[in-house]
Amino acid sequence: MTQAVLSIGSNLGDRLARLQSAVDGFGAAVRAVSPVYETEAWGVVDQGRFLNAALVVEDSATDGPGWLRRAHELEQAADRVRGERWGPRTLDIDVISCREPGEPELLSRDSTLTLPHPLAHLRAFVMVPWLQIEPDAELTVAGRRCPVAGLLAELEPADRDSLRLTELVLHPAGDR
Repeated sequence: MTQAVLSIGSNLGDRLARLQSAVDGFGAAVRAVSPVYETEAWGVVDQGRFLNAALVVEDSATDGPGWLRRAHELEQAADRVRGERWGPRTLDIDVISCREPGEPELLSRDSTLTLPHPLAHLRAFVMVPWLQIEPDAELTVAGRRCPVAGLLAELEPADRDSLRLTELVLHPAGDR
């Protein structure tokens, strides 16, 4: 059984509905859903604020590339247009980490999928929601396993403080 950590975000249209469409799209594979945070855009900052959350998903028939395929299918269903890098988007789903339960994190440097996500340790909007659902989370950075809480502590305070916890809630399948 493969388990993955996914970061989901949206800053166009009905942002919450877009995030919920991702949760619904992963269906019964969803094991945990973080609270929803609102954040400033990262990279290209001249755009609307994002809603972000993290998911832990699990499926015996899905590997790292399979999680990425499913993510791309859900983005496409949400009318995602891949244009400007780090630009506005209806739905963005990143595969942050993938592993077999009880096993080390899977590493991939494939041309279509890099695992773990190469920028996750620089993004508070990835790490804060993730820590809400996996407080002991670890991520491989530069070849070594690092506690995500420690990586988050290394970020600039302004980066960490840029997240605002919302009262918005995402519901796993069958939880409404």
